[in-house]
Amino acid sequence: MSKAQQKDWSGKKVFTTGEAAQVCKVSQQTIIRCFDSGRLNGFRVPGSRFRRIPREELMRFMRTNEIPLEVLESALKRILVVDDDPEIASLMHDVFGDDGRFEVRLAHTGYDAGIETERFRPHLIVLDYMLPDINGNIVCQRVRENEGLNDTRVLCVSGVIEASEVEGLMDSGADGFLKKPFDLRELIGRVETLLDMKQRSAG
Repeated sequence: MSKAQQKDWSGKKVFTTGEAAQVCKVSQQTIIRCFDSGRLNGFRVPGSRFRRIPREELMRFMRTNEIPLEVLESALKRILVVDDDPEIASLMHDVFGDDGRFEVRLAHTGYDAGIETERFRPHLIVLDYMLPDINGNIVCQRVRENEGLNDTRVLCVSGVIEASEVEGLMDSGADGFLKKPFDLRELIGRVETLLDMKQRSAG
């Protein structure tokens, strides 16, 4: 087993060129050349020549160059946030992204959600019930009709939904419901439960 496979990269947000080389299974000089040519973005440590590469940029670079993501994704849970409110979507993106245990993508319509679900294969979809083009129950139905998404969990959120509609969502294949506005710690807790993750203690 390689050193990259043995090391747990989960939670690591910034990589040195040496670490990026281990993950990508290339030489450190290759990573440095890509960095200096602009193919791999990052930043230099102030007052030094040291280069640093954020996790999301490293993952983008790996996808672009068809480098398998298993080493980085082994401990990361993929979450797709579907919400037409940019502020709420951005907030959830930051909350999940800062947590260190998740890879997050956003969609703002049911149509975009369908495309991203096929491409991203999320472990969990945080789905706003009221979307501009279709309601959340239609998205749930489409997820459940796709055998390749049998393990994908769906957590619906809404602030304008009746109890009977919640029942309809669950019948359509939703795994849980959270009423807006909600506490962000409660959101993380529900996600941990749905994904069978070990819950972090508060504080």
